[in-house]
Amino acid sequence: MIAKKINIKNIILESIATAGLLSLSILVPGVLSAISKAEKHKRKYQQRYYINKVVREMIIAGLVEYKKNDKGINCLRLTTRGKEKLNNYALKNLIIKKPWRWDKKYRVIIFDIKEFKRKTRDKLRRWLEHLGFVRLQNSVWVYPYECREVIVLLKSHFHIGKEVLYMTVDSIENDKWLKEEFELN
Repeated sequence: MIAKKINIKNIILESIATAGLLSLSILVPGVLSAISKAEKHKRKYQQRYYINKVVREMIIAGLVEYKKNDKGINCLRLTTRGKEKLNNYALKNLIIKKPWRWDKKYRVIIFDIKEFKRKTRDKLRRWLEHLGFVRLQNSVWVYPYECREVIVLLKSHFHIGKEVLYMTVDSIENDKWLKEEFELN
């Protein structure tokens, strides 16, 4: 039940983010159609009740807030906390697509994140490991495929733009073990 709730929160957050300010009367039918594909056995009024309940919980959690638009209609708007939550959902679904053939180049990520940002540095390391990067040194990680967009997203999420460098290199000395690690030909 919790996983479904998180998915519905994600759908609501994405709907609000896409539209900016969104009237609840507009939101509910759109979210209902997305949910009805996942849950065909529930009736429409139960889905409406559930969505309203989730929206109330999101307001209490500070993810969304009501704001009147130009016409005086109450609309939902993402808060800063809601935007962060939406970014977290995006990161959880993050994958790097592997091309059909390797272009014989490595992507090297180097970072120098200060000690007072230790938690951020450790989170970045965990994400790089999760995405399949291999560690050459503590702050030097390698991946064989194009991943610039993913790194830009991570830099943006962790607010570490200047502390992380992305490089494309033609060769790495003694890379036989890397080729084996990545199962490259």
